Amino acid sequence: MEQLIGDTPGTPGELEWLAQAYAYPARGAWLRANMVSSLDGAARLEGLSEGLSSEADKRIFGVLRALCDVVLVGAETVRAEGYRPGRARPEFAARRAAAGQSPAPVIAVVSRSLELDLSAPLFTEPLVPTVVVTTVDAPADRLARVAAAADVITAGTGSVDLPRAVAALTERGWRRQLTEGGPRLLAQLAADGLLDELCLSVAPLVTAGDSPRIVNGPGIPDVRPMRLVSLIEEKGFLFTRYLRPTDPDRSPSVPALA
Repeated sequence: MEQLIGDTPGTPGELEWLAQAYAYPARGAWLRANMVSSLDGAARLEGLSEGLSSEADKRIFGVLRALCDVVLVGAETVRAEGYRPGRARPEFAARRAAAGQSPAPVIAVVSRSLELDLSAPLFTEPLVPTVVVTTVDAPADRLARVAAAADVITAGTGSVDLPRAVAALTERGWRRQLTEGGPRLLAQLAADGLLDELCLSVAPLVTAGDSPRIVNGPGIPDVRPMRLVSLIEEKGFLFTRYLRPTDPDRSPSVPALA
């Protein structure tokens, strides 16, 4: 793994190096997205993101999860990708304990319809309780069943109010936030101005087809530029990290690029 941009000391690719390179800001809530795409912008291959991944991508995926408090993910992605609970990683146990974090990150599922498989390990075997984020007017019968299997956060009527939902996660002390999409959820988060950082893995593949982009939704009227702060390469895969211009006191410590 070769670092092309950035100044993190150490050997690129090692877990400690990656933990430093992807460290969250010291204070304040911060929402990071982690996505993968092909060279021509596809977010999935044969219906899943797995086909676009690599050993290095999975390593970074694991580190980003190990650093965060909560993973925010859409119900469609949970169903398609067969999501399982966050797991405790022994190599990060001391770091998480020192930061006052739970042994594993919380998985928070965004679902308006509450069409969820409550018999899946995500709900029956979590190390820390799974959270479901839904609407105030969600179907009462489904809401009761979900509340028996997970913690529930209600935000918005008719559709999930994501600014409220993210604020509710922060109020629970989960300020280090990570979203893994899918593309529709990421589009909503971006449109609401909630996205602080994008970690995008680019696979050296041209796929064509009708796969969605990593952000799949209505256009954003106020397009926001983002700043490249890190670029890592391994076997043709590029691992990029972009921040949006923001209060420098909230940003991770990263170098300005010429």
